[in-house]
Amino acid sequence: MKKLFQDRVTRIKYFLRLLGPGVITGASDDDPSGIGTYSSVGAMFGYAILWTAAWLLPIMFAVQEVSARIGIVTNHGLAHVLQKHYRKKIVVVLVVLLILANVVNIGADLGAMAASLRMLTGADFYFAAILFAFLIILAEIFFQYHTYVRVLKWLTLSVFVYIFAGFMTQPDWLEVLKNVFVPRMYFNENYIFALIAVFGTTVTPYLFFWQTSEEVEENKLLKIKWNKRIVPTRVREMRTDVGVGMLLANVVFFFIILTTAQVLFKNGITNIGSAEQAALALQPLAGNAAYLLFALGIIGTGILAIPILAGSGAYALCEVMKWHEGLELKFSRAKGFYLIIALSIIVGLAINFLGVGPIKALYWAAYLNGIIALPLLVAMMIVGNDKRIMGGETHPTWVKIFGWLAVVFMTGAVIATLLLFLR
Repeated sequence: MKKLFQDRVTRIKYFLRLLGPGVITGASDDDPSGIGTYSSVGAMFGYAILWTAAWLLPIMFAVQEVSARIGIVTNHGLAHVLQKHYRKKIVVVLVVLLILANVVNIGADLGAMAASLRMLTGADFYFAAILFAFLIILAEIFFQYHTYVRVLKWLTLSVFVYIFAGFMTQPDWLEVLKNVFVPRMYFNENYIFALIAVFGTTVTPYLFFWQTSEEVEENKLLKIKWNKRIVPTRVREMRTDVGVGMLLANVVFFFIILTTAQVLFKNGITNIGSAEQAALALQPLAGNAAYLLFALGIIGTGILAIPILAGSGAYALCEVMKWHEGLELKFSRAKGFYLIIALSIIVGLAINFLGVGPIKALYWAAYLNGIIALPLLVAMMIVGNDKRIMGGETHPTWVKIFGWLAVVFMTGAVIATLLLFLR
């Protein structure tokens, strides 16, 4: 009996040890901007949009596996790999657009966090935004990767508040399940735009760059000297990590829509413009506990996501410029890397002082992300299937199917967004 217990404990410890970049990346996908998007579509369409959480899961899993696999096999970040096999000018343009989109997202996330803290404590909005921005900058500069990754792992727990909030609303689970597995489609402008927003929020370029770079960092952290023999083991371990991360991201995405559909949509509140508005709207209808969980979740997910938004752009630009990069390096050895992180967060902070509407800013960020994601996905699928680059670790069949499906969906999303914009 004692041996059985010890074996189970050992297995659990091994499983938890495998969780790292994939889980952190998955949790960061549910950032305050994403929470705002999911809350908005949940309030507007109710259960009719729930199916997207289940149906997008294999696509998210495939795309992030592609990113991680490239990092593990090549032992280089995504920008480095792409510029080696494609024109550097094209990669530079994509990286600059990535940083622009990330900066807008950082600004929106800081604004949502500051608004949530103001709701909870009465703190001044601008003071709160500045406080969050500089705390995150200092943490990224002064914590080395092995310390920082532990902090990020603990911060992933913040997304569980949305699961608790969903159960507290006491939905009709039979109706919920029916809407999860049987998609409801409405061919009107608002519903199509909602689908585009959900897809663009869920499959975003900064996750591709971060995932690839963190697999390389993980090799350094584990003190693994890269060679072809360790690649199959790392790929197997990565699949567990990425699978759990993407499942977590989609479960949280599902419960945010469920909560707002159950509480707001069913009470006729269909116009929600941000995550903090959703939290405020929940208070009189679902009680203080749901409101508190929603508001605290915005702060927790923001602290998790902003370093990843800033870091992904820094990794990409440093790889293109051939500068030293990595969270394990001290500031003196990677000044350019850390300055890009700091500037991204400071410029994002400044957006909140310019009076730019967060919804309009996020709309443009989402469209930019779509433009960047499309060529990136195509390039990643081609690179990941090239035996000269990947050796015996090219994409398995299921990844090819869902990866190219992501390309088709992203193409449709970009074209549909452009058509809606030109109307």
